[in-house]
Amino acid sequence: MNMKFRRNPDTGMVKAGDRDNRYLENIHTHNDTVHENNKAQYGQPKEGKGMYGAILGDIIGSPYEFDRGNKTKDFPLFCSRSSYTDDTVMTIAVAEALLDSKDKTDDESRKALVNSMQRWGALYPDAGYGGMFYNWLHSVNPKPYGSYGNGSAMRVASAGWLFEDLEKTRHIARLTAEVTHNHPEGIKGAECIATIIWMARHGSTKEEIRDCAEQEFGYNIRTCDEIRPGYHHVETCQQTVPEAIAAFLEGENFEDVIRTAVSLGGDCDTLTCIAGSMAEAFYGVPDELIRECETRIPQDMLEVIRRFNKAVN
Repeated sequence: MNMKFRRNPDTGMVKAGDRDNRYLENIHTHNDTVHENNKAQYGQPKEGKGMYGAILGDIIGSPYEFDRGNKTKDFPLFCSRSSYTDDTVMTIAVAEALLDSKDKTDDESRKALVNSMQRWGALYPDAGYGGMFYNWLHSVNPKPYGSYGNGSAMRVASAGWLFEDLEKTRHIARLTAEVTHNHPEGIKGAECIATIIWMARHGSTKEEIRDCAEQEFGYNIRTCDEIRPGYHHVETCQQTVPEAIAAFLEGENFEDVIRTAVSLGGDCDTLTCIAGSMAEAFYGVPDELIRECETRIPQDMLEVIRRFNKAVN
């Protein structure tokens, strides 16, 4: 049964509810028009790479995690401490799993996700995983553990690229979260980010994307100037996803989104990973940054990225 998230008017929580197609129909109608009007000139939906934005966000944000930055956009994009973390490892793991299980059953997809995440976790055991997730990675019988951490949103980028149907995109995003982060907020964070990536790829404006994040998913999107002064390291979807969306909405190009996200502080690698995943879908990634990214990740990750790029293009 197809489901979607709707806000509960009493609690403000976004929960799975009965299907209400009006909002999605508006998105599809708009984007179908964009597609028909622009496909000859622009080739809508956008081609792209699909994972470089998230990985670059992780690498560039990593030196400033745990509130180690000074909340400015003026910093070197890369330094000796710029390195991929668990965010990149799990972004790769989810992408590989979705490639391996595309068009298979939900149970097969869940199994592929668990297997891939555990395999990549074993390959890169010191990437900086949280305690509960680390235990899950090494469990003989891994089960979801009710998390609403921001890990569900940071690893979901590939779901926004692999499927041309929005309902399918949202459904798969939920699956990627549910194997670990089965709290409603953990699921919501992943589904929202995958939806925004899908919308950006299909020509939605930032105003439409903001409306979706606020009306469809119930997030309060403050300005970055409102967020920055009191923001600190926090690892929940509730206090990372809307901040990453704000950085994406205010950024004027891919690099500016990355710099804006880092300037907010907090869980910088994850927040910037999430912001970068949306920015890539909207702006693309400059070739020089792609080349730099490729020098900073191992060959086995590059092989998954190249396989993924072939699939989405």
